Amino acid sequence: MPVAASAASPDDLRDGQSAPFHGLVLVSTPIGNLGDISARARIALNGCDLILCEDTRRTGRLLASMDIHTRTEPLHEHNEDARTGSVLAKLRNNQTIALVSDAGTPLVSDPGYRLVRAVIEAGLTVTAIPGPNAAVTALILSGLPPLPFMFLGFPPAKQAARRAAFSSLRAAERAGLSTTFIWYEAPHRLLETLEDLQLVFGDRAAAVARELTKYYETVQRGNVSRLTEVFTREPARGEITVLIGPPETDDPEDLDGRLRAALATQTVKDAAALVSTATGLPRKIVYARALQIHSEG
Repeated sequence: MPVAASAASPDDLRDGQSAPFHGLVLVSTPIGNLGDISARARIALNGCDLILCEDTRRTGRLLASMDIHTRTEPLHEHNEDARTGSVLAKLRNNQTIALVSDAGTPLVSDPGYRLVRAVIEAGLTVTAIPGPNAAVTALILSGLPPLPFMFLGFPPAKQAARRAAFSSLRAAERAGLSTTFIWYEAPHRLLETLEDLQLVFGDRAAAVARELTKYYETVQRGNVSRLTEVFTREPARGEITVLIGPPETDDPEDLDGRLRAALATQTVKDAAALVSTATGLPRKIVYARALQIHSEG
C-alpha cells in the first residue's frame, strides 16, 4: 500500500525552489574555482537588472564564462557613498540589483556594508545567496579548533600598528578569550606578519592557506616558527589566509592561569583582588570567575 506523501515543511530543501529575486541581492562568487558558482547565483546574476561589483573587468570575465550579459557598474570603497543614492532610487523603482565582490562573499573584508545599511534603513528588501568564503574554507582545512573563531580581515600593513592590533587581541586572551583567529594577508607581508604573531602570541599552532580551491591550493600547518621557516625557503604567492589557534594549555598570563596560580595559596576573595589589580579587569568579573574555578575543584 503506497504511503501518502507528507506536506513539505518550510525548511524542506529537496524541491530546490526559491522565491523570485527582488531588491538588493548579495551574491557569493567563487574564490578561485569557477565550478563553485551556485545554480541560484547564476539565476540571480542572469535575471537582475544590474550587477554592482568591485572590478567590472574581473566580474566581466566571470559573467562571460557563464554567458551572462547583465550590465555591470563599479561599486568600491571609494565610490560607495556616492553611488548609494542612485542605487536606492533604482530599488524603489522595483529594479533588482545584485552585489558581488571580486571573489567570495560580499561585505566580508569587501565593500558593500554601507550600501546594505542604507537599504535596510530605507525599508527596502535585501537578501543573500550564500557561497564560497576563504576564511571559513581555510578554517575547516586548518586542523585548528573551529569554534569559536574570529575573522579580522587584513591586519594593519605597518608593523607598529600590526603589533598593536595583535597585542590588543593578546590582552583579550589574558582576560579569558579563547578562539582561533583568522586574517587575510598579502604574500609580500606574510613573513613579517608571522614574525609579529610569534612575538605577540608565542610559538603556538597555526596554519597558512593559499590559493584555496585553485590548482595550486596548499595548506601549511604547524607552529608559527615552522611556518616562518617554510615561507622563508619558498616565498608565498597568491591569495593568503593566516590562522592561529588558541593557547593549548593554561597560559600563566591569562585570566584563568593567573587565578589558578593565586587560588593555590589564597582565598577566593584575596585571589580575585590580586588578579583584578594585576590585570585591570573589573573585580566583580574576576571574582565571579574565581568562584567558578574554585567550585570546579
